[in-house]
Amino acid sequence: MNTSILPTYNRAPLAFERGEGSWLFTKNGDGYLDMGAGIAVNALGHSNSELVNALTSQASKLWHVSNLYEIPEQQRLAELMVDTTFADNVFFTNSGTESCELAVKMVRKFWYEKGQGERVEIITFDGSFHGRSSAGIAAAGSEKLTKGFGPMLPGFVHLPWSNHNAIEAAINEKTAAILIEPIQGEGGIRLLPDQCLKGLRDLCDKHDILLVVDEVQCGIGRTGRLFAHEWSGIEPDIAMVAKGIGGGFPLGAVLAKTSAASGMTAGTHGSTYGGNPLACSVGIKVLEIVNTPEFLNSVKEKSGLITQGLLGLIDKYPDIFEEIRGTGLMLGIKCKCPNLDFVQEGYEKAILTVPASDNVVRLLPALNITIEEINEALSRLEQTANSLRIAK
Repeated sequence: MNTSILPTYNRAPLAFERGEGSWLFTKNGDGYLDMGAGIAVNALGHSNSELVNALTSQASKLWHVSNLYEIPEQQRLAELMVDTTFADNVFFTNSGTESCELAVKMVRKFWYEKGQGERVEIITFDGSFHGRSSAGIAAAGSEKLTKGFGPMLPGFVHLPWSNHNAIEAAINEKTAAILIEPIQGEGGIRLLPDQCLKGLRDLCDKHDILLVVDEVQCGIGRTGRLFAHEWSGIEPDIAMVAKGIGGGFPLGAVLAKTSAASGMTAGTHGSTYGGNPLACSVGIKVLEIVNTPEFLNSVKEKSGLITQGLLGLIDKYPDIFEEIRGTGLMLGIKCKCPNLDFVQEGYEKAILTVPASDNVVRLLPALNITIEEINEALSRLEQTANSLRIAK
């Protein structure tokens, strides 16, 4: 069918008119339980009243001025992030892709300013996903992302996932940084063990290179900590942020230590929309809600309930499910049936999930999903599995 929209998406035949919390509704009023949350974006669900109030209050005063001027909302959000993270500096973007672009520039400018301009290589890993810009696809390196878009931006060294010996062997006089997702999202909910992330920090310190973590999907409370790397007790030099920080409003950020960001002086980077009053007003409210011990503990408790239920489904449907992956409310079910079949059959049971690589179905619900909704999700997942079994 001809369409005025560039046909780059394989969209499901569903359209939603409104959302409430963990639910989406079609024009006909049919309700779907959303266990994808816009791919981990709607951290506080759909049409959250506190976020709506923050947005509309700001919208009635000022939308956009550009970064030619001081933006009080941006300054406040930056201070909130600095006060509660490893970072000394924050740059606001509109997306995770833009955050990746800046992180790459920041790493290379850091070494250039130190008189070591030959240090441009960034070590990345199989199965990674860092957005779809030129730097993002070059960093990931997979044929699925890069085919037809050459020549690739040079300077990325692609290594097997979680192979410490291979990483150390790859470090040389050109190595600038290691870039890694604490949990691979698109790659199939592959969790990097805490000891491995600690090992990477030690390796970076040993060889005097930068550690960059991509927290675009796994950050902002999704694992039960504000950022996933916090579980390991390490501090990165740079972190890429987006998705959940805006609660559905386009917002991203790069967090950095002063030393790592030292090359980014006036004129070296910019964004017309990045960190505008609307986005930052929403981001402030998201952080105020999510970044409390009570809220983060609730994420861990809900994770336990979902995980327990999923283990029961694996026992009951060993022909459909293979294993559970992930932590917090960033979970994956590795399937024995095609994962796209499971996602599509879920539409028939009015539950929305997200496919990933390695035949995994992702569960990325709103962080404030209720216990009743968790039970309902488990019931609909079971109905989906049962339908697939019957259809065999």
